[in-house]
Amino acid sequence: MLPRIADSLSFLYLDVVRIQQDDTGVCAEITSERRGTETVYLPTAALSCVLLGPGTSITARALATLARHGTTVLVVGSGGVRCYAATLPDSLTTTWLERQTRAWADDEQRLSVARAMYEMRFGEGTVAADATLQQLRGFEGARVKAHYQLLAKQHKIGRFRRNYDPASWEDQDPVNLALSSANTCLYGIVHAAIVALGCSPALGYIHSGNQQAFVYDVADLYKAQLTIPLAFSLHASTNPEAQARRSFRDGLRLFKLLPRIVADIQQLLDPAGDYEIEDPDEQLVDLWDPIAGAIPGGINHGAET
Repeated sequence: MLPRIADSLSFLYLDVVRIQQDDTGVCAEITSERRGTETVYLPTAALSCVLLGPGTSITARALATLARHGTTVLVVGSGGVRCYAATLPDSLTTTWLERQTRAWADDEQRLSVARAMYEMRFGEGTVAADATLQQLRGFEGARVKAHYQLLAKQHKIGRFRRNYDPASWEDQDPVNLALSSANTCLYGIVHAAIVALGCSPALGYIHSGNQQAFVYDVADLYKAQLTIPLAFSLHASTNPEAQARRSFRDGLRLFKLLPRIVADIQQLLDPAGDYEIEDPDEQLVDLWDPIAGAIPGGINHGAET
């Protein structure tokens, strides 16, 4: 039995290594004159997300093993900043994808999910039942700005302005560097949970026009508790990007992020449903019927069998 996504390890960032498959498993190798060849085996069956940084190479056999175990593989920039591509395991049920698509395609349901997301972020009863998206965006902007001001005052760093500019990356202050680095790790974990459920990262309810739209939607639920306070705490760090990744990963052990992401997505897409994840290894491919709905596949539906 492979571990469920909710029980998996969060993520692993690798750079300047070669990842390959041997007779024992998937391993990361690095060779140096001083220490020779060092090998570390990766717990692929219990690892939800691998971030491959610059200088990383991976063999087809290793990538196939990661895909077979449902491990999301992300290709990222230096320090885990920016996500360029991601893999998609094929042994996934479509149950949650269908629910996501139905809610996304209906404007009223999409707005309802968006309201529920804002209420998850800011507390029960804070969002009016008839609030428009424009009102919700304004409400979000005011709350996030106030949160920045509060943390800046607590850490005595003066005025803070959120800035993300890859073209002038080195010129940014430590808080922005740490926040961008931690957010990228958060996006990777959220992407892993979304893919593990069989949902589409591209069908967002607040964000749109990007293959990571739903990732950004879900990640926003946790930034105020995880990445933003962490970034401000590193305002005096000499290496905020690396320290943000390490501190973020350590903090996830207490926050139990993966089980929470899975439960929150299921709650958003099916508020009245039961949130047990179906085992894709036990589910055959169904056939679609406009009247009966899903009918069992793998059997002969002819008049005479």
